Amino acid sequence: MHQIADLISIFENTFYQSHNTRLIKGDCEPVYLPATQDIPYHQIVFAHGFYASALHEIAHWLVAGIDRRQQEDYGYWYCPDGRDKHQQAEFESVEVKPQAIEWLLSTAAGFPFNVSVDNLNGEQTCRFDFQKRVHQRVLTLIESGFNARTQSLLIALTRFYHTPWPMTANQFDWQHPQEFCDAV
Repeated sequence: MHQIADLISIFENTFYQSHNTRLIKGDCEPVYLPATQDIPYHQIVFAHGFYASALHEIAHWLVAGIDRRQQEDYGYWYCPDGRDKHQQAEFESVEVKPQAIEWLLSTAAGFPFNVSVDNLNGEQTCRFDFQKRVHQRVLTLIESGFNARTQSLLIALTRFYHTPWPMTANQFDWQHPQEFCDAV
C-alpha cells in the first residue's frame, strides 16, 4: 500500500516547481543537499528507500526556513548514536518538532508512526517521555495551524491516501505508559 514511488511523486508534484526540491532515494545515511551548478535542484536524500525515513527527512525540510534550506543538512549539528545523557537531551529537544510533523505526515498517509530516540548505543532515556512531548507538539500544531508547505503536503497526502482532512486531535489519541519509564 505504501510505495516509495508514490511518496516521491506526491512530493514532486507538490514542491518541485514551487521550491525546486526533489525527494531522492539514497543508499546510505540521509542528507539534505542544496542545489549546485552540477545538480540544479535541492535534494532531500532519505535512507535506503525506507518510507519512514523519507517522511522523517521531509519533516526536517518542512521545519527548515529558507536560509537553512541553502545549507547542507540545513547547517545543523548532529551527534550520532552513542550520545551521553546531556547530548541525548539536546538531540530530543531539537527533534520534537520534526517528529511531530513526521507523525502528522504519517497519519495523513495512513502509515504507522514511531518516535525515534536514535541512540541505541548511548545513554538510555525514556522513549515514552519523549513521545509525550512529541504528542503535545502534534496537538499544538493542530490547534495553531501549519506552515504553508506542511499544510500543502498534508492535504496532498490525505487526498492520495483517502485519510481525513482537516486533521483533528482525536486522530492522535495516545496514553503515556508511565510504568515503562520507571525502569529506565
